[in-house]
Amino acid sequence: MLSLQFSNISKRFDKTIAVDDFSLDIREGELFFLLGPSGCGKTTCLRMVAGFLAPDSGELRFGDKLMNKISPHKRNTGMVFQNYALWPHMTATENIAYGLRVRKVSKAEREHRVLEALKMVRLESRAQHYPNQLSGGQQQRVALARALVIRPDVLLLDEPLSNLDAQLRLEMRGEIKRLHRETQTTALYVTHDQDEALSIADRIGIMREGKLVQVGTPRDLYLRPQSRFVAEFIGETNFIPATVKLFDDHETVVETSLGMMRAAGRDNLQVGQNVWLSIRPESWRVVATSSTRSVETRGENLFEARIESVMYGGATEQLQAVLTGGREIIGRENEEEESWRRVKVSTSHSSRPIQENETVLLAVQARDIVVLSA
Repeated sequence: MLSLQFSNISKRFDKTIAVDDFSLDIREGELFFLLGPSGCGKTTCLRMVAGFLAPDSGELRFGDKLMNKISPHKRNTGMVFQNYALWPHMTATENIAYGLRVRKVSKAEREHRVLEALKMVRLESRAQHYPNQLSGGQQQRVALARALVIRPDVLLLDEPLSNLDAQLRLEMRGEIKRLHRETQTTALYVTHDQDEALSIADRIGIMREGKLVQVGTPRDLYLRPQSRFVAEFIGETNFIPATVKLFDDHETVVETSLGMMRAAGRDNLQVGQNVWLSIRPESWRVVATSSTRSVETRGENLFEARIESVMYGGATEQLQAVLTGGREIIGRENEEEESWRRVKVSTSHSSRPIQENETVLLAVQARDIVVLSA
């Protein structure tokens, strides 16, 4: 296993800066995700690790070894592509063995390692099948086995699940997590799928316009984003504009047109500063409906709201609600305020189904409200 280090890496295509002063340390044996919108530079970073592109400046290292000018075939990286890239005229066994043949591994060792790889991806019964005889998920398992059988120092995955249907994507996420746990190979995984990254990554790096904007575990990024961009990109959230009135490490008190609110503590703020409050849909709690006589709120922030729509989702219900308390919304000049007052709420089923146009009371704890600079 090797660590992977980017130090002040930049890459330009003509006048377009694809990667801008990019620094990142990926630990030995880590399954690290680069996540971001199309054109953010994540695939360019992956291709530089593979050796298909050379950085214009900065240093790329595998462990202590500088890799900037090392040819792709001398890097011992395994690559998994989104379109599988299997040889159509070769069986699963032959596709998996291809990299070992190129490396001139002996026949006995080659057969042993291919069988080991087939068992690892649970495809022993499909060993002699050609790609067109395999399902999409099976083809991707062959591609994974082909990349792992060479025992790479770094495994590279370029949106490997994007061509699979929803059910297969879920299945393959579990397979990739299992295979990584078994092999402990240092892996760099590029995707724009937030759910994919949140479900299986050890850590995630969020990219925007060629720059790395935040790195953390899936839980850290989801619960404590450091910018509105990250909060919006990782899952769904609701934003409420506010002004800081008081703050410390334990709690932040802000003023909104809904009234005074308590949020999670944060330093590096200023009294009077304009901020955004980020509240995840599942952080809301429906504590009262039109038929509820008394509620226990435990000091939570309370909001009166009118339910616009209800969508049944099996384990949860998705509510669209309009916050109706505080200052009135009058005229077209307040369309922006009307927009942020319309919030998404994700809730488990109550004893009585919530109805459209019903007035409810929503609660959210201060610790679940993240304060972000405007």
